[in-house]
Amino acid sequence: MTEANQSIKTTPLHALHVELGARMVPFAGYDMPVQYPLGILKEHQHTREKAGLFDVSHMGQVRLTGEDPAAALETLVPGDIKGLARGRMRYTLFLNEQGGILDDLMVTNAGDHLFLVVNAACKEQDVAHLREKLAGKAEVELLDDLALLALQGPMAAAVMARFVPEAATMKFMSYLPATFNGVPVVLTRSGYTGEDGYEISCANADAEAIARALLAESEVEAIGLGARDSLRLEAGLCLYGHDIDTTTTPVEAALEWTLPKRRRAEGGFPGHEIIAKQLAEGTTRRRVGIQPDGRQPAREHTDIVDADGAKIGEITSGGFGPTAGAPVAMGYVDSAHAALDTPVSLLVRGKPLPARVAATPFVAQRYYRG
Repeated sequence: MTEANQSIKTTPLHALHVELGARMVPFAGYDMPVQYPLGILKEHQHTREKAGLFDVSHMGQVRLTGEDPAAALETLVPGDIKGLARGRMRYTLFLNEQGGILDDLMVTNAGDHLFLVVNAACKEQDVAHLREKLAGKAEVELLDDLALLALQGPMAAAVMARFVPEAATMKFMSYLPATFNGVPVVLTRSGYTGEDGYEISCANADAEAIARALLAESEVEAIGLGARDSLRLEAGLCLYGHDIDTTTTPVEAALEWTLPKRRRAEGGFPGHEIIAKQLAEGTTRRRVGIQPDGRQPAREHTDIVDADGAKIGEITSGGFGPTAGAPVAMGYVDSAHAALDTPVSLLVRGKPLPARVAATPFVAQRYYRG
């Protein structure tokens, strides 16, 4: 066994993935299922039509406690955390002093603490960042004893209600401590597919029994990372390390909606002055949706060029959108070319293919509004 193989981690559902015939690949330091025998296309379609179960236990779950953890966290993120009602959750961003994005995360007001979910590849550096910057203001605990599952799709609510009846009336972006088949869980009505659904935080020891119970329901299939990526791309959702990173600001990334009025006015988060200037004056580049003509997908790092062949940007995520029935992509272009329907070309294997700037999401988001 190589040193690389020795260091790769597994989730509590690893044996179940293997039993289900998953093709396993290294992802963010974990051995993860990229697809099952059903295949990426059918897994994608099944999630859009019924309900898919995803293992997202590689993500980082973090508890923040202290006298005023919301005020403490606002020194690191631009989101309105102090205004977050108990039992509600919010998407926000860790920023550096240049306004670049260190990670994107979900923050839940769990009453006596804040519950954070951060990206797998960033979790160790995120926890170190929190501990360094919030020393003396908040206690930071990485919850390694917890697994995380996601049940996504239009039938997710009906399935979840068989186990947790009160889940049916949960609002979008809300949090509920509950019991699933006699074991404690925490549900959030959220996800990464553009569909209605839930994320289920549970003890590592309970994860397999919960997964098997859900997979025993006729509407539910196991879904791998391949379909998770095509689902989130159709929904216009960013993937950290690809569509957003330390070189992109929230304004360049078209994430101004994460910058609420109070925080814009008050500041107090890293990069505030740079971001305020960009909000007032604009940026030189912008994240946009890209709709290629024809059937040829444009992958990450594909150059985007103008009518004269000059490079004006780059694709950051791209592939075939099974529900859209066409290739879909997103990337950054010079702001002069960022208007909807602007014609551009994509250099695929050295050949310019026609495309246009398109609105996202490519497939309508169907979150439960209640």
